[in-house]
Amino acid sequence: MNEKKKKNETWEWMKALLIAFGLAAIIRVFLFTPIVVDGESMMPTLENGDRMIVNKIGYTIGEPDRFDIVVFHAPEKKDYIKRVIGLPGDEVEYRDDVLYVNGKSYEEPYLDPYKAEVIEGTLTEDFTLEEKIQSNVVPAGHVFVMGDNRRKSKDSRHIGAVAIDEIIGNTSIVFWPIKDFGFVN
Repeated sequence: MNEKKKKNETWEWMKALLIAFGLAAIIRVFLFTPIVVDGESMMPTLENGDRMIVNKIGYTIGEPDRFDIVVFHAPEKKDYIKRVIGLPGDEVEYRDDVLYVNGKSYEEPYLDPYKAEVIEGTLTEDFTLEEKIQSNVVPAGHVFVMGDNRRKSKDSRHIGAVAIDEIIGNTSIVFWPIKDFGFVN
């Protein structure tokens, strides 16, 4: 009788572990996944080596919003983390370090730490969409993305508009290092 009880207990533990691993796999594949920030393109908002959680379900039921931080498949077979600046149909322009979308100026408070450090010139060079992606507006089904570290970011100014289908999800939670744990804007 004791032998049968041991087998039953072992089987129960195995089922519990299989269910736990199955749920973890489902969550990682379909809902949330960790990512490590690689490089300086999103500084000062995100630091090289920050570990974040990517929300994969947000854009399956909705669309990106302006200023969301998104993770997407880049042409180099690598995932990039950038900020959405222009949405489909938007006219995007920078003049004198000010973002203009559809003729309206926008504040970008997340850039203030870098703007304060700029000694000569501007943080973001002047440009129009026509100059960068050979179109007056962000194409349908695409977004225009930029890194917060404007002088050291390979983004839509270089790789073109990003197809919304290439976006894995958005991210706003840093979970490592512990000192930086929390939400970012």
